[in-house]
Amino acid sequence: MSTVRIVPASHIRPKRAPDGSEVPDWRPHQRLIVLADTVPTKDGGHRAVPLWVIAGHKGLLGRLGRPAADVQVASGLLETAVRLLGTAGTEVSAVNIEPASDDVPELRSDTVTARVGLVTATGTRPVTVSAEYGLALAAVAGAPVRVADAVMDRLAVPVPGEDMLAPFLPPVDARPGRPRQSRRFEPRNMAFTDGLDYWELAGSFSDDGQRAGPDYSCNAATRSVVLAATVPEPTGSAVLVQAIAAEDYRGAAVTFRGHLRATGIAGQAGLHLAVRRPPEGPLGGPLIDDGSSLAVPGSSDWTWHEVTVPVPVDAAVIRFGVSLTGGGRIELRGAELSQAPAGARG
Repeated sequence: MSTVRIVPASHIRPKRAPDGSEVPDWRPHQRLIVLADTVPTKDGGHRAVPLWVIAGHKGLLGRLGRPAADVQVASGLLETAVRLLGTAGTEVSAVNIEPASDDVPELRSDTVTARVGLVTATGTRPVTVSAEYGLALAAVAGAPVRVADAVMDRLAVPVPGEDMLAPFLPPVDARPGRPRQSRRFEPRNMAFTDGLDYWELAGSFSDDGQRAGPDYSCNAATRSVVLAATVPEPTGSAVLVQAIAAEDYRGAAVTFRGHLRATGIAGQAGLHLAVRRPPEGPLGGPLIDDGSSLAVPGSSDWTWHEVTVPVPVDAAVIRFGVSLTGGGRIELRGAELSQAPAGARG
């Protein structure tokens, strides 16, 4: 077994790999975690294997990368569970990441599990849990995480430096004849020519990215998108959003703009722009700042809207889209997200 260290990332999985190829069996709302060898290779580098986990488990994923003795989270559920185990004379000895079979093409939540070793007075008892829970438990307990050598040999990639995330993130954008750009995390499918790819429907009662329920629906039209209530008096509210990592925008401000057309708006509807801290769910972690540009109640023709918010240095995720509370429908076209001029604020 190879002992690995956990390198979490605030990167939500794109539909294409860094080399531009389509990701096989792609699933939205997956977050990257890299498992890297703790022992350097002969050339001083490391081997690293990507593990894609469900981003909605923000309470678990937020625990990764923090010291086991982090006092800020010492009262969490996992911390309490570890203390109770210790009181009962049980310790977490190790957490092994185990594929469902020897030929899984990649490590994902649905292709691996975590086998937790619990040491008691009578011996060691293995307990199988999800990969997300197992990694978080290892982080809290300070237990080693291990991956079978055969899995590392087959799936790991060599990393020459110390940036374990680099092989698995989109490449820096470089355009002929222009200075090399530092942006790696750009909005996708803003004209909705690929339907709702990269966009997700969620509700005010589902901050972890669950579907907004039967009271709202969305669909792509001709270079636009429609978010609508499906019942006269819908419950809660809905947002159709896209989320990108905030790394390339930190310390600046971003502006989200587009044309809106409203029909029969009974409550509030408009553009939505929010910046969040880690831990990230599909729509981000704790809110730092947000803004909106609301359409007037009732109906209106296409009208230009925009909203700007700052992106602090500790931001993890930027999410943007269109929101609807109450009955009616709102349409968005010409959507654009860009870095705002210095000092701008919506």
